[in-house]
Amino acid sequence: MRDWMVERRARTKQLIELGGLVVKAGLVDLTDDDRTTLYGAFLALARKLQGEDRDQALALWKRSGKRAFEDEAEQQKHIASRSHEDSRQ
Repeated sequence: MRDWMVERRARTKQLIELGGLVVKAGLVDLTDDDRTTLYGAFLALARKLQGEDRDQALALWKRSGKRAFEDEAEQQKHIASRSHEDSRQ
């Protein structure tokens, strides 16, 4: 496979995953899928990351995201174990 195809696929995968995070965070529903609002929010986020609070904001958001991923994984495990128990009955 050509290099440009590999790079294109990797970029497509990255964009799909980032879009998934926007949906997972509830931003699409909370903004009624208003792309202008979403873009404005992302610009505000970028400005914050260019400011003096950058390190503090990144640490806070990283902890929050990590906790959310862990909670979701725990919920998925619970759902899977319940489904497995139900199928044995």
